[in-house]
Amino acid sequence: MMDKLKKNMVFYLLLLIDFYIVPWFIKNTGSAMIVMLVIIPLICLITSVFYGIRNGFNFWYILIVAIMFAPSIFIFYNSSAWVYVVGYAVIALLGNLIALPLGKR
Repeated sequence: MMDKLKKNMVFYLLLLIDFYIVPWFIKNTGSAMIVMLVIIPLICLITSVFYGIRNGFNFWYILIVAIMFAPSIFIFYNSSAWVYVVGYAVIALLGNLIALPLGKR
Protein backbone atom coordinates (compact mmCIF):
# COMPACT_ATOMS: atom_id res chain seq x y z
CA MET A 1 0.00 0.00 0.00
CA MET A 2 2.77 2.44 0.94
CA ASP A 3 4.70 1.65 -2.25
CA LYS A 4 1.63 2.45 -4.33
CA LEU A 5 1.15 5.72 -2.46
CA LYS A 6 4.77 6.72 -3.05
CA LYS A 7 4.56 5.68 -6.71
CA ASN A 8 1.55 7.94 -7.24
CA MET A 9 2.58 10.84 -4.98
CA VAL A 10 3.04 13.19 -7.97
CA PHE A 11 -0.64 12.79 -8.88
CA TYR A 12 -1.77 13.56 -5.34
CA LEU A 13 0.55 16.57 -5.16
CA LEU A 14 -0.87 17.91 -8.43
CA LEU A 15 -4.38 17.54 -7.01
CA LEU A 16 -3.37 19.31 -3.79
CA ILE A 17 -1.99 22.19 -5.87
CA ASP A 18 -5.16 22.15 -7.96
CA PHE A 19 -7.53 22.22 -4.98
CA TYR A 20 -5.52 24.37 -2.54
CA ILE A 21 -3.16 26.67 -4.49
CA VAL A 22 -5.14 27.50 -7.66
CA PRO A 23 -8.11 28.98 -5.67
CA TRP A 24 -5.80 31.69 -4.33
CA PHE A 25 -5.99 33.22 -7.82
CA ILE A 26 -9.71 33.93 -7.39
CA LYS A 27 -10.10 37.70 -7.14
CA ASN A 28 -13.75 38.30 -8.06
CA THR A 29 -16.86 36.49 -9.27
CA GLY A 30 -15.62 36.32 -12.86
CA SER A 31 -12.29 34.77 -11.94
CA ALA A 32 -14.09 32.44 -9.52
CA MET A 33 -16.24 31.11 -12.35
CA ILE A 34 -13.22 30.54 -14.60
CA VAL A 35 -11.23 28.85 -11.83
CA MET A 36 -14.10 26.71 -10.50
CA LEU A 37 -15.66 25.75 -13.83
CA VAL A 38 -12.62 25.54 -16.14
CA ILE A 39 -9.16 25.52 -14.57
CA ILE A 40 -9.64 23.24 -11.54
CA PRO A 41 -11.79 20.69 -13.43
CA LEU A 42 -9.35 20.66 -16.37
CA ILE A 43 -6.32 20.02 -14.13
CA CYS A 44 -8.31 17.32 -12.30
CA LEU A 45 -9.28 15.68 -15.60
CA ILE A 46 -5.77 15.74 -17.05
CA THR A 47 -4.27 14.41 -13.80
CA SER A 48 -6.90 11.66 -13.71
CA VAL A 49 -6.23 10.63 -17.31
CA PHE A 50 -2.49 10.31 -16.64
CA TYR A 51 -3.19 8.48 -13.39
CA GLY A 52 -5.42 6.08 -15.30
CA ILE A 53 -2.83 5.55 -18.02
CA ARG A 54 -0.26 4.65 -15.40
CA ASN A 55 -2.45 2.64 -13.01
CA GLY A 56 -5.58 1.59 -14.88
CA PHE A 57 -9.04 2.13 -13.46
CA ASN A 58 -9.01 2.70 -9.70
CA PHE A 59 -12.15 3.33 -7.65
CA TRP A 60 -10.06 4.37 -4.62
CA TYR A 61 -8.38 7.14 -6.62
CA ILE A 62 -11.80 8.59 -7.45
CA LEU A 63 -12.79 8.49 -3.78
CA ILE A 64 -9.47 10.10 -2.77
CA VAL A 65 -10.08 12.96 -5.23
CA ALA A 66 -13.45 13.67 -3.60
CA ILE A 67 -12.00 13.45 -0.09
CA MET A 68 -9.06 15.70 -0.99
CA PHE A 69 -11.37 18.41 -2.35
CA ALA A 70 -13.84 18.41 0.57
CA PRO A 71 -11.74 20.40 3.10
CA SER A 72 -11.17 23.17 0.53
CA ILE A 73 -14.88 24.00 0.81
CA PHE A 74 -14.29 25.30 4.34
CA ILE A 75 -11.17 27.23 3.29
CA PHE A 76 -12.20 28.89 0.00
CA TYR A 77 -15.91 28.45 -0.65
CA ASN A 78 -19.25 28.17 1.11
CA SER A 79 -21.66 25.31 1.73
CA SER A 80 -23.04 25.55 -1.80
CA ALA A 81 -19.72 24.12 -3.03
CA TRP A 82 -20.49 20.63 -1.66
CA VAL A 83 -21.83 19.73 -5.10
CA TYR A 84 -18.27 20.08 -6.42
CA VAL A 85 -17.18 17.09 -4.30
CA VAL A 86 -19.40 14.93 -6.48
CA GLY A 87 -18.41 16.90 -9.58
CA TYR A 88 -14.69 16.34 -9.12
CA ALA A 89 -15.28 12.66 -8.33
CA VAL A 90 -17.17 12.36 -11.63
CA ILE A 91 -14.35 14.19 -13.43
CA ALA A 92 -11.82 11.78 -11.90
CA LEU A 93 -14.04 8.88 -13.01
CA LEU A 94 -14.20 10.26 -16.56
CA GLY A 95 -10.43 10.74 -16.61
CA ASN A 96 -9.92 7.15 -15.50
CA LEU A 97 -12.37 5.92 -18.14
CA ILE A 98 -10.74 8.01 -20.90
CA ALA A 99 -7.42 6.43 -19.93
CA LEU A 100 -8.66 2.82 -20.16
CA PRO A 101 -7.85 2.32 -23.86
CA LEU A 102 -4.62 4.34 -23.47
CA GLY A 103 -3.29 2.48 -20.43
CA LYS A 104 -0.44 0.05 -20.22
CA ARG A 105 -1.30 -3.43 -21.44
